[in-house]
Amino acid sequence: MGRGPGGSVGSVRCPSCSSVDDKVVDSRLADDGAAIRRRRECLGCGRRFTTFERVEEVALLVVKRSGHREPFDRAKIVEGMRAAAKNRPVTSQQLDAVAAELEESLRLQGPELTSEQIGRRVLDRLRVLDEVAYLRFASVYKGFEDVGDFEREVGLLAKSTEPKRPS
Repeated sequence: MGRGPGGSVGSVRCPSCSSVDDKVVDSRLADDGAAIRRRRECLGCGRRFTTFERVEEVALLVVKRSGHREPFDRAKIVEGMRAAAKNRPVTSQQLDAVAAELEESLRLQGPELTSEQIGRRVLDRLRVLDEVAYLRFASVYKGFEDVGDFEREVGLLAKSTEPKRPS
């Protein structure tokens, strides 16, 4: 096997002659650092071709209240937050950033998380981003049934965001 810049080992099948003997002639970051683009040269036929390397992420599974498991879908988080933040001063970019940061932190917790754990994390982030969006999301997530549920949640929200007064 050939060695290219940085001592990387080539072992990708050539698209022309099917040889697995190649060398890496150039490596660059691609997709804002999410991948590496490698330019290779087949040592069998001399043809050059490009490969991309990406980190294979372990699937993150969500365990629903029913016990059913499904793959984590960041788009569902964004849509839930978007619905809660409708007509609020929250941008799509903010929601996307919150969802990306949330997914990253969830992956550090392990390969399986409950929908309850995820919902609590979304609430934590919405509380900081926009309190009205937080209340809207909480009303669905926590299944509010009457005004009293809203009043209790507003009371908790006020306590958690109220500055400490000097004694």
